[in-house]
Amino acid sequence: MKKFLALALALIMALSLFACGKKEDPQPETKDIKVGFITLHDENSTYDLNFINGAKEAIKNLGLTDANYILKTNVPEGQECYETACDLVDNGCTIIFADSFGHEPYMIQAAQKYPDVQFCHSTGTRAHTENLANYHNAFAAIYEGRYLAGIAAGMKLNEMIEAGQFTKDEAKMGYVGAFTYAEVISGYTSFYLGAKSVCPTVTMDVTFTGSWYDEALEKEGAQKLIAGGCKLISQHADSLGAPTACENAKVPNVSYNGSTKDAAPNTYIISSRINWAPYYEYAIKAVMDGKTIDTDWTGTLATGSVVLTELNEAVAAEGTAEAIKAAQEKLEKGELHVYDTATFTVKGAPLSVDHMADVDTDEAYTPDTKVVKDGYFAESEFRSAPYFDLEIDGITRLDVNFG
Repeated sequence: MKKFLALALALIMALSLFACGKKEDPQPETKDIKVGFITLHDENSTYDLNFINGAKEAIKNLGLTDANYILKTNVPEGQECYETACDLVDNGCTIIFADSFGHEPYMIQAAQKYPDVQFCHSTGTRAHTENLANYHNAFAAIYEGRYLAGIAAGMKLNEMIEAGQFTKDEAKMGYVGAFTYAEVISGYTSFYLGAKSVCPTVTMDVTFTGSWYDEALEKEGAQKLIAGGCKLISQHADSLGAPTACENAKVPNVSYNGSTKDAAPNTYIISSRINWAPYYEYAIKAVMDGKTIDTDWTGTLATGSVVLTELNEAVAAEGTAEAIKAAQEKLEKGELHVYDTATFTVKGAPLSVDHMADVDTDEAYTPDTKVVKDGYFAESEFRSAPYFDLEIDGITRLDVNFG
């Protein structure tokens, strides 16, 4: 009897331990993922630094470590991108991101070779027409952020007009652009419309460098604009060239992709930027969970993907923060549209409701999609990357310098 009781007790204890063991078994390990990041330049470029910071933030937020990602910097927009992507696959990466427009054909080439690896390309246009299950594009509604930054610029112009520094008819801004792509045109147009919403007489000159990152050309471009009578400068370029020129000339500056306050404390007002961390988190987690990544993903103010840096109150006009807040609330509620067709003209005429834009990009950039609805140009609603490429009245494009 004692022997039977001992055996029974031993069996009960064994079953109890087995049950406890099953309950305490760890969840399936998901943190062995390896992520690859490809950037055009390195931390010296404000554009690429913005992506690098977003990547590191996403990795941290997901509970991953440095061992879970590989960063490849200074990768040109050429065959080197394809080779780098292949190298990242060989090193165990199952999802790979690239950050520059010209990387796209090489990311597609890599996606075709490695169908079991996910390839995500920021600023690209072809994912929705390539029909590759493992190739994806992403962007954000940064035109809304630039519009808000434009309000800060317009408020500063008003302040200078009221101080007697120039007349309202002399309220001209300058803009240093990289290329004549829709992404750049959309950016400087939304910035201009934001300024115009509070300073109705404003005009703007735009010059181009033909490079995403060339400090000498960007500085030279800003100096040329200032010499041409521009009272405030903004940019879609990636170095400190333009902000430095503004600081030296004591001309207010609105930058892009991050604060330049340290380099230009007396002239910097504000910057808009895309926060890439939400997209990186979303896409990486989709791979970890075995879920599908959107073919075209557009970040918004609501997702925290479109942000403004801290306003430099020492330079900004009084009331700027309040004006930005009021406009942002209207944008988020859909009560305000950046490209409201009632707020601009093209060659003196309103934009046609039948206007077509190049959404399904081909080599000739053929217009293929009606993009005006409910009285506004619907930017980034038919694909994530910008397709606004109109030359509106009030903006003058100067000689295109691709030297």
